[in-house]
Amino acid sequence: MLKLSAPTKIRILLVDDHMVIRMGLMTAVSDASDMEVVADVENGQDAIKAYRKHRPDIVILDLRLQGLSGIETLRALREEFKTARILVFSSYAKGEEIYQAMKAGASGFVMKEMPLGRLLGAIRAVHEGERYIPPEIAVRVGERLPAQLSPRELDVLQMLGRGLSNKEIGAQLGVVEGTVKIHITNIFGKLGVSDRTQALLTAIKRGIVQID
Repeated sequence: MLKLSAPTKIRILLVDDHMVIRMGLMTAVSDASDMEVVADVENGQDAIKAYRKHRPDIVILDLRLQGLSGIETLRALREEFKTARILVFSSYAKGEEIYQAMKAGASGFVMKEMPLGRLLGAIRAVHEGERYIPPEIAVRVGERLPAQLSPRELDVLQMLGRGLSNKEIGAQLGVVEGTVKIHITNIFGKLGVSDRTQALLTAIKRGIVQID
């Protein structure tokens, strides 16, 4: 009799110098059926060693670490492991820090005070190859972050320009409405805006799309 293999879980490395934070994250991740923590460490040097050993799918990285800073750790990981997907999870979100993190190769940025569901959603989005920058984070950086919209996000943006609802966009693309909402959140984040009108105005201004 054939045994059905369990679905592959998203393997996570936690890097934070506060044990309480790591414990809270481990509890939250263990409650999510599609994720597991393979290692948790408190500094950048140990993060690099743990990555070499476990090759996680996602690194959740605090920016304020003892020894190697979060940015230095991020750069070191990306230099050694070109495909590393690193999600910054920080209490600090000055525009320059966010910009430096994204420039160093971070795949996303989540604030610690955000609802836990946002972090889990960000982990899944980054695991799927998306960049995750919530609008409230992106607006602090403004136009310093490159847009880098994916072809699907450009399609969604064009449909927004034609006045289509999320449901109508989903029907045209053959995806569920929740997927459309994720695309729109990513678009807002990449453009540094918080609503559809601003997204369209910014996209037109930068020449990303043309609205007939």
